[in-house]
Amino acid sequence: MNRYTKDVNGGQTFMRTVLVVEDSHAEQKIISALLTQAGFGVSIVNNVDEGWAWLQAHGAPNLILLDIVMPGKSGLELCRMIRAEEQFKDIPVVFCSSKSEQFDRFWALRQGGNAYITKPYAPKELLETVYQFVST
Repeated sequence: MNRYTKDVNGGQTFMRTVLVVEDSHAEQKIISALLTQAGFGVSIVNNVDEGWAWLQAHGAPNLILLDIVMPGKSGLELCRMIRAEEQFKDIPVVFCSSKSEQFDRFWALRQGGNAYITKPYAPKELLETVYQFVST
């Protein structure tokens, strides 16, 4: 799903889309505000099943920001599903979790994540990590 805006010359430029899979409404608002202000299109879902359904309906976003601990299935499971699917396997996945042990980071990256941010995070850290994989 690529949204577009008009550039100053009247042409269309595609807005980079970030899919946020996060069950905390407070975190959703913070992440959405940061990414929107930075020029990204943001789609938010509450859990793994909604995330998978969004991917099936809209196709590959430019990046997925993924919590680990959520009701039902974990973000680790969604990451494995994404990596097993040909059309999604190359989407950058950034985990954003309150799990702060080194093993948690290791395991998330081992499951196919490209980066790992620990909550609470500095806004600059979140944006710099997203910019590593996609620019506006």
